[in-house]
Amino acid sequence: MKNLTTAVTQFLNDESGATAIEYGLIAGLISVVIAASVTTIGTDLKTIFASIATKLTAAATP
Repeated sequence: MKNLTTAVTQFLNDESGATAIEYGLIAGLISVVIAASVTTIGTDLKTIFASIATKLTAAATP
């Protein structure tokens, strides 16, 4: 019985798995932020290039 109690106590005190889960959550959050940033920047760039293309077309038309 003492071995079982010792094993359960050691299992409950072991935090190595919790560290791996925390790193996984941090990596997941970072990837969400990167995806949101890239989407926003891509939309802004698309608008800028469309504006430039419109102005170039207007300037090229006599």
